Amino acid sequence: MNFMASKQPENSLLGPESDSQRTLYPYVTGTSVVALKYKDGILMAADMGGSYGSTLRYKSVERMKPIGKHSLLGASGEISDFQEILRYLDELILYDNMWDDGNSLGPKEVHNYLTRVMYNRRNKFNPLWNSLVLGGVKNGQKYLGTVSMIGVNFEDNHVATGFGNHLARPILRQEWHENLSFEDGVRLLEKCMRVLLYRDRSAVNKLQIAKITEDGVTISQPYSLKTYWEFSAFENPAQGAIGSW
Repeated sequence: MNFMASKQPENSLLGPESDSQRTLYPYVTGTSVVALKYKDGILMAADMGGSYGSTLRYKSVERMKPIGKHSLLGASGEISDFQEILRYLDELILYDNMWDDGNSLGPKEVHNYLTRVMYNRRNKFNPLWNSLVLGGVKNGQKYLGTVSMIGVNFEDNHVATGFGNHLARPILRQEWHENLSFEDGVRLLEKCMRVLLYRDRSAVNKLQIAKITEDGVTISQPYSLKTYWEFSAFENPAQGAIGSW
């Protein structure tokens, strides 16, 4: 599935760049990515929805990809721009492998590269419309960071993009701890994704969870969460509201 960016209007006054294709406004977008450190590595979760405006047009969009030997990337935002970032990273990893010096790029180096790319494009007023999560393990060291479409970046024990930054991170702050087992980490991510499904109109109940350890990346098959929609607030959300019917 290839999502083409919107085409810049032609104007002879703009020179050769007038025929280039770039994203002027995000069209097909993905919603939140949530990730955390656990005892053995990094866990990351994302649903598979692709929204065309406010319409959930695509429901099988994979938004988590392994990068090299040590890293895992997840993305929110414009899908075509995410595909462009993956092309950049393919070139970066290929160039690194060509040195054949026994070393390979770790997650910290890939994250630094992404922050430079995003900030560079922002300075050209031609941003890549994504928020990215980059996690990985190298030499026993766990790494987890995020970068926004304008280059704002940080590292933390747990990160989230989009609505997840508002709705999931309070849960993570309360329940995350350093010695989370794989099973507890998955349960915590599923709890966050369930809250996002209830509250984020762009979320779909079809998700993947990925893990990365020293042994490499494993991305689960898509599956659905068990949900409960009989809460009174769901049945009558306007009850008790001022001016409601």
